[in-house]
Amino acid sequence: MTDAVLPAAAFVVGAALLVATVLSVLWTLVVPRATPSRLAESVIAAVRLLFVASAWPWRTFRAKDRILAMQPPVSLLALLVVWLALLALAHALLAQPWSDVGVQAMLSAMTASVLGLDTAGDGGAVRVASMSAVLAGLIVLALLIGYLPTLYSAFNQREQLVSLLETRASSPAWGVELLARAARDGTLADMPELYAAWESWAADVGETHTSYPILAAFRSPHPDRSWLTSLLAVLDAAALEHALRPATAPVSARLTMRTGFMALRAVADVLGIDHDPDPDPDDDIRLTRGEFDEAVRRLRAVGFPAERTAEEAWPHFRGWRVNYEEVVHGLAAWLHAPPAPWSGPRPRALTESVLPVRPEDRKPRGRD
Repeated sequence: MTDAVLPAAAFVVGAALLVATVLSVLWTLVVPRATPSRLAESVIAAVRLLFVASAWPWRTFRAKDRILAMQPPVSLLALLVVWLALLALAHALLAQPWSDVGVQAMLSAMTASVLGLDTAGDGGAVRVASMSAVLAGLIVLALLIGYLPTLYSAFNQREQLVSLLETRASSPAWGVELLARAARDGTLADMPELYAAWESWAADVGETHTSYPILAAFRSPHPDRSWLTSLLAVLDAAALEHALRPATAPVSARLTMRTGFMALRAVADVLGIDHDPDPDPDDDIRLTRGEFDEAVRRLRAVGFPAERTAEEAWPHFRGWRVNYEEVVHGLAAWLHAPPAPWSGPRPRALTESVLPVRPEDRKPRGRD
């Protein structure tokens, strides 16, 4: 009785394991929607924990950034190894009713068969299980190879605007600096076009980073840049415009804020980061009134055309920022984003927020 039950139970467990693994592969690599795979999430979370622990002792942000930059590709490799191992185990369990050896021996025989070595006993079951497991593994490998170009295409598209923002808002980006340079250089009239570009960018990021959550962890090539802090800079600039000069602030700024914080909430939901989905405009924010007043002084110093005083603008700015501050802080801590101003605290933050240094407007010396 026992001899008949055990192979049947192994077959059932193997079938369930095969279905679970195949679904994990499909949800992760094929289905273009925010449908998480518990298996993939667990593997990626384990790899992330390992890299965060490895980066923890380092004393500088750049050193930590170099380590964390390897997390996403290693996560993909770990997923591939886990999927292939589970497929091999599933096929070994499925072959038990037709095999006279245990699961461990079956896996060893399958490995030997795949390597082209001679296998003794139960050759038929070993060959069938090996061929089926190899075929399944090749399909998974092909899907992952096809997945990578999509992933890196989305990454490159995301980073293009992030790189362009550096000349306008410094690095790490800051919304106050974005408006200050625009006011100094006389390019405030170009801000509607910038907001429109970032509205489209935010919608694209919200789509790609929920369909492929691992994209969020891919870090920018330069350690001081980040897709998150760049979007925060644009959202803060838009909020400051509407708070300080409501009569002339571009409509596109309001649209960008809406699209931006909706995208951020969608990404946070997929990554499991807690946040208030519908904050009240009168809720408190972590940014202090003193920090806001200092920002207004910086803007006035370069001739920003404010229509309200800092005191008048503060409630309006707070009402805008409350829509995205909490979710940005949560994402920044999860991603260990660069220490940009107004981007919130970090775990083991060894570097304070870095205020941008505005380049001097140097001119060539005249000749006699």
